[in-house]
Amino acid sequence: MTTKLGIDVNGKPYHRWFLILSVLLGGFMTVLTETLLNNGLPTISRSLHVGMSTVQWLSTGYLLAIGIMVPISALLLYKFSSKALYLSALGIFLVGTVLAYLAPNFSLLLVGRIIQAISVGIIMPFMQNIMVMIFPANQRGMAMGLTGIVVGLAPAIRPTLSGWIVDHASWRDLFGILIPVTVIVIVLAALGMRKLIVTTSPKLDVRSVLYSTVGFGGILYGFSTLSDQQLGVSLTA
Repeated sequence: MTTKLGIDVNGKPYHRWFLILSVLLGGFMTVLTETLLNNGLPTISRSLHVGMSTVQWLSTGYLLAIGIMVPISALLLYKFSSKALYLSALGIFLVGTVLAYLAPNFSLLLVGRIIQAISVGIIMPFMQNIMVMIFPANQRGMAMGLTGIVVGLAPAIRPTLSGWIVDHASWRDLFGILIPVTVIVIVLAALGMRKLIVTTSPKLDVRSVLYSTVGFGGILYGFSTLSDQQLGVSLTA
């Protein structure tokens, strides 16, 4: 049975399950945002007077930003304190969510969405790494199981939740519901998160980041363009 207390890199004890709660709740919240807008895209298109091919960039740009950030997150994990990195990522997510919630036009909505994605690109790998590190080797299966529940549960409830919100409220509430949850997670992380990884001074491989950005971005843009063309054909048929 897992003990309630863990030891951080400074040798100080901390409440393991309090930390786990903050990490899993943050992970659940960020996974939930990946396709939360899908049911609301037609409503957003009408509300902000943009075409469906344009509003799709709320999803395409989001995925592109995550794809850029995930490789970089490995460097950030060892360069900054776990607590500082997690709180910073949550703060970035809150800024992006508030901006998207208040956005008066599509451009600012897209900016807020991309800011969200930058945070998600940090938090998702962070959650998986922290869950593995805080458990001993013989309990890491349980740790990955808990992570799997979060990753699997969020997509399961996402269509129903987003559809209900769009039908009974405004598309802005798709972002509005995340604001209080993010504040709660920030408070939990401020109280429960500890420095769990020994920091070093890794160097960023700029060339690899550029290659991955261009490669992933090109593939994603190509599929997005193909999807837009198919959408246009179906609308004119």
